[in-house]
Amino acid sequence: MPINYKVLGQANPAGTSEADLYTVPADTQAVVSTLTLSNVSGSGTSARVWVRVGGASTANSNAIMYDVPLAANSIAAFTLGLTLAATDIVTVRQSSGGNVTFQLFGSEITA
Repeated sequence: MPINYKVLGQANPAGTSEADLYTVPADTQAVVSTLTLSNVSGSGTSARVWVRVGGASTANSNAIMYDVPLAANSIAAFTLGLTLAATDIVTVRQSSGGNVTFQLFGSEITA
């Protein structure tokens, strides 16, 4: 079972709609080690993150971060250790369009 350490996803979604940051490929498992949220603006904002098992819809029950406050020009880093199966999706949203960049780091394990 090869393990590939990598950047799993990077996004700077436009607007305030939900955006998929990472989808676990078929026949693959993933371990998420770190998630960073960077506020690239001079104003405070907030962000949300969901883990959607098997591509389920976003809901309060699968939110892992909800309205996390981010000060102007700041970064927040979270060491997570999440384990994800094939077709699981990490989805993100920001409260101010284009002000937050999301980066997800970890490893993919293939059969």
